[in-house]
Amino acid sequence: MNTVAEGTGTRTWSRRLGDRLAGRAILLLLVLAFMTVTLISVAGIGSSVLVIESVGGSASAINAAGSLRRLAQRAGTLAVARGLNDRNGQTQVEEAVAAFETALAHPALVELLAREPSGVFSSIFRGVEVGWRAHIRPRLLEVPLPSQADPDLGAHYEALLGEVDTFADQINTLVAVLEHDAESRIEQLRTMLAAALVTLLAVVVAALYLLRRRVFQPLTELRRCAVRIARGDFSARSEHTGPDELGRVGEAFNAMAEELSGAYRDLERRVQDKTSDLTRSNRALELLYHVISRLYYAPASTDTYAGTLRELENVLGLAGSFVCVEPKFGGVATVLATSFGDCAERELDSAACQNCSGRESPWTYRPEGNVDVLQVPLRDAERLYGMLRLAMPKGRRLADWERTLLEAVTRHMGIALGISFQSERERLLALQEERSTIARELHDSLAQSLSFMKIQASLLSSALNGEQPGDEAQAVLADLKEGISSAYRQLRELLATFRLQIEGDFSRLLANTVSEYAARSGIPIDLEVSVGDSHLTPNQEIHVLHIIREGLSNATRHARASRIRVMLRRLESGDLCLEIEDDGVGMKPPGGGEPHHFGLTIMSERARGLGGQFEIQSRPAGGTRLVVRFSPGAIPTLFAEPVVPHLT
Repeated sequence: MNTVAEGTGTRTWSRRLGDRLAGRAILLLLVLAFMTVTLISVAGIGSSVLVIESVGGSASAINAAGSLRRLAQRAGTLAVARGLNDRNGQTQVEEAVAAFETALAHPALVELLAREPSGVFSSIFRGVEVGWRAHIRPRLLEVPLPSQADPDLGAHYEALLGEVDTFADQINTLVAVLEHDAESRIEQLRTMLAAALVTLLAVVVAALYLLRRRVFQPLTELRRCAVRIARGDFSARSEHTGPDELGRVGEAFNAMAEELSGAYRDLERRVQDKTSDLTRSNRALELLYHVISRLYYAPASTDTYAGTLRELENVLGLAGSFVCVEPKFGGVATVLATSFGDCAERELDSAACQNCSGRESPWTYRPEGNVDVLQVPLRDAERLYGMLRLAMPKGRRLADWERTLLEAVTRHMGIALGISFQSERERLLALQEERSTIARELHDSLAQSLSFMKIQASLLSSALNGEQPGDEAQAVLADLKEGISSAYRQLRELLATFRLQIEGDFSRLLANTVSEYAARSGIPIDLEVSVGDSHLTPNQEIHVLHIIREGLSNATRHARASRIRVMLRRLESGDLCLEIEDDGVGMKPPGGGEPHHFGLTIMSERARGLGGQFEIQSRPAGGTRLVVRFSPGAIPTLFAEPVVPHLT
């Protein structure tokens, strides 16, 4: 078991090592190529250095060997010259012999002998050394002199020179061997350098081929694939995959390209979806814009609803549509527009419209013939105004965006119908209020004057039938004329008031009113308006303007003032205060013989219409001040009582 486990562990370790080496194949290839080039270079350089050193030693040995030949011939020549001349030349011969022996023991020759003790050079050198010591050297030192009686002395000299020449030839052989050895080494150096160069070139070519195949081609392919992807072609894939570095880069690139392709497809799909959504949104916004525009300008027109239904049918793909509104005073509903006939419930009776199924089950689909009808109520926050019926193909239902769009359209239609009903109601209320105001002002002014003239006419009739009709009748007649004049003035004032149009800026209207009364009466009238950010409703503007006109009318006709002041200002409490004051004679207490001024009653009624208080004050310096306090935008309190103080 232990052996099996060890074998399994060894195989696992070997597999891991193989995977690691395969994962670094390109790096190992580059390292191997550089190491091979380096080793070849080092080997070539080292062998060159060794050969050059050996050749350098051979050159020194050749020089030394060549000097042996020269020294040997010189020694022979000196020896023969000594014998022929019989002079004292023994010393020169011995010096020549010593020089030869010194050259024979030259370090280059000794080193060469030690390096190749059994070589050809060693054999020849030993022969030269033996020949020198055994034959040549003794003969040179023992040359016979001419004084010795020897008939063969010349032959002896010739033999000596011949031996020296033979010895020199032996030395030449030694030199030739040395030269041949040097040339062999130089040739060996050439061969080694050529082999190193060829090997280096082969290694470089092989490395370049492998680099091109394993590095440059994959990189070029990756670059082409990257360019294709940059141009939008996400189908580009690298063919170079494997366990090495660039193979893993290719696999990572293919995985990245696949991810980019998926992301791009998803992005295109999302863009298409967003484009579709934007197209639908634009159509929906366009529809809403047209619907709101039509409803704003003509909220109760049948053309408005007919155009709205046509656009709804185009946008939602409907088979038809129908819209109706509830009647005001019972009966069947009123059809505003339809494109697929009448409502089946409406054709029955009026009770069916009152109990419309759309009330009980809004936003439900009902089968009618070959279509499904969706019933949508038209209402605002307060009440139901009508029903919208949409005919759709069998089985089709609204999508979420279509339902949202339809809800917005029906909400605006309900609001428009509500505004139309409310506007009509407000017009009726405004008409009723205006009629009530006209009746009240006619009753409080002109009717009172006519009643006074009726009483004066009765008094005039009694005076004419009395014992002294002249004086009494004249007095009654004067009062009657005064009453007729007063009634005429009141009628003209009422007509001017009823014909008043509220147009333009409220401050400008106040200024125009003040200028009108100032020009009519010739009395300077000052106007001060300071309401801050307070806002008056149109109804309040009408009431304030009428109060100012009535107050200025009373002041110009009765106060005998030299200056009048009109001021509308905002109080610290936020209320508005209207003051009309003059420097005239002031108000007289009741019973002073002056006729009753109906304008005060009219102004008091107007103040109650504003939901405020009406007060008459006497100025300390003389004159009268009319004060009206009210809240801007306040709901009128119709039953508020005016505050009228006791005047002295």
